[in-house]
Amino acid sequence: MSNSMVAKRYALALFQIAKEQQLLGVIEEELRVVKEVFVYNTDLKAVLKSTKLTIDKKKEILSAAFTSVNSYVLNTLLILIDRHREDEIIEVANQFFELANEESGIAEAQVISTRELSEAEREAISATFAAKVGKKTLRIENIVDSELLGGVSLRIGNRIYDGSLRGKLDRLERKLLS
Repeated sequence: MSNSMVAKRYALALFQIAKEQQLLGVIEEELRVVKEVFVYNTDLKAVLKSTKLTIDKKKEILSAAFTSVNSYVLNTLLILIDRHREDEIIEVANQFFELANEESGIAEAQVISTRELSEAEREAISATFAAKVGKKTLRIENIVDSELLGGVSLRIGNRIYDGSLRGKLDRLERKLLS
């Protein structure tokens, strides 16, 4: 079974419990913290991958690291350790976010701009582009790129909306050359 299928099954199980217990928002936020810890703490990943530690010791380390998270999140992490699926923790979180976003009508978006966007600009972008992709709202991750000449570039899933000055110049160049 492919790893993404495995991650999707664990995420779906956690999602169903979260929805049933009306803890969707809480568990989503806690999973964001867990994902961030695993992305930025390579030592923890190395410890959990170690063959020198017993599963019980790995579970003990994980329990100590995430004492404040919801029991459902912690139990999911412990089950992943039990079944030697440490590598799937980040993907389980990603799959959970997709399920939660689908349920809430939210799409993840990356907005690349020359400066940090104001709250009003974020709301305007969200209102304009959420309708284009059939969602209620966008969860915007703003990436500041000083190399960008002006404008913004937006990525929602596999769609790219390029309103940057560089993109416009490139399109103009192609048009002139053809």
